Amino acid sequence: MIDITKNIKTVLIIFLVLFIGLISYVTYFEMVVGPQIVNNVSNKRLWVQRNEVLRGTIYDRDMTALTKSKRIDQDTQTREYTNGPLFAHAIGYVDVKYGITGLERKYDSELIYSSIKDNIMNFIKYKGKLPQKVGNSIQTTLDYNIQKKAYDLLGSNKGSVVVLNPKTGEILAMVSKPSFDPNSLDENWKDINSNAAMPLINRATAGLYPPGSTFKVVTAASALENISGIMDRTFEDKGKIVFNDNESLSNYNGEVLGTLNFKGAFVHSSNVFFGTLGMELGNSKLKKTAEAFNFNADTPADGVTIENSQFPSYNIFEKGNIAQSAIGQSSVLATPMEMALVASTIANDGVMMKPYIVGKVLSSSGEALKTIEPVKIRQVTSSDTAATIKDFMRAVVTDGTGTNAAIPGIEVCGKTGTADNQEGSEPHSWFIGFAPYDDPQVVVAVIVENGGQGGGIAAKIAAQVMKTALSK
Repeated sequence: MIDITKNIKTVLIIFLVLFIGLISYVTYFEMVVGPQIVNNVSNKRLWVQRNEVLRGTIYDRDMTALTKSKRIDQDTQTREYTNGPLFAHAIGYVDVKYGITGLERKYDSELIYSSIKDNIMNFIKYKGKLPQKVGNSIQTTLDYNIQKKAYDLLGSNKGSVVVLNPKTGEILAMVSKPSFDPNSLDENWKDINSNAAMPLINRATAGLYPPGSTFKVVTAASALENISGIMDRTFEDKGKIVFNDNESLSNYNGEVLGTLNFKGAFVHSSNVFFGTLGMELGNSKLKKTAEAFNFNADTPADGVTIENSQFPSYNIFEKGNIAQSAIGQSSVLATPMEMALVASTIANDGVMMKPYIVGKVLSSSGEALKTIEPVKIRQVTSSDTAATIKDFMRAVVTDGTGTNAAIPGIEVCGKTGTADNQEGSEPHSWFIGFAPYDDPQVVVAVIVENGGQGGGIAAKIAAQVMKTALSK
């Protein structure tokens, strides 16, 4: 005999499961998929909405206009980038055909927001003739003069310059070369997109490079906080560590530095000392310190997206790789923004501040609607550790590898880096630093691809950029 009651229950359960599945799908679509479709740069409705409002202006910190928008007709407007390639990577671009990038994308909703709506109250208020709708504007933290100086100094080199305020995290300049002109995307898109030099990539935030000896700042911090009595020890640098028949680690140009203490090894950038230090620390301790500096993690930021810098995991027997990682080689990779944050943390007594590129959101009439406040990410090192490394970095510029970064009348601190890349090509030239020593106001990170020794071109660029920043 058929159990009708049981069959009904089975059918009801099936319908209940299907109903729950349907509700779950609809909820997921509304909450997750729907907003993605609405905000997709290819969404034609959103482009119609954008064109209803004259896009707001993006300014530098001193209210120099970096963009201009002009109404062509009811459905069309043009966006002009007043300095062409100079701010291309910092600002990005907005284009119906090629989409939205950079700050234009991050703050798109603010730039197309107008308080004037098509409703009866405004119709009455404006006596039947609504004024032109103009979006909110953005006052960035960028400084035109510092940006221009960094851009010009890089010249025809590939590379990047990042400039920060270590106390706040404000991005004062963010240059990437080669650049492109966002005013002529349609004419030059084929060349820009196929160019082997990859001008569309923002090297400041997305370029991953071996940091070379600039990473010794991280290794020094790890040693100070993990190795008891490290400041009292001396070491005999014989110019080379031999791991086995196939692996060894040498100083730059095979230099033999002799008897060194910790400070001397940092100042003269001894690979042998720091490679040995890395093996003593071990991969786990050094990795923990690197991750405190935000390697292997998303870096909180406002207005920019920063690619994760990378510090590897190695087995205890991989001594060559462990030693190489302590000098910023092997599989260690970092963005210029990350290395600027490393220097900024030391300059700011061990505290890392959240980098940000927007200071205020302004109404079309100039009223401040929102002010971005500085945010502390974390205390990365103790203030004592930061003070010791700060002293080391000062000596690098006075007596060590970074003398080209010296500025008369200003106490500059820094660390050079010479990072090997492809075999047979010149190494990348790095410099990270800050000034002045007693009250740091500006931090800079410079990388010049295939620029040679870090104490050369990168240090010279850094000096002139810091001088410009501190002259304001």
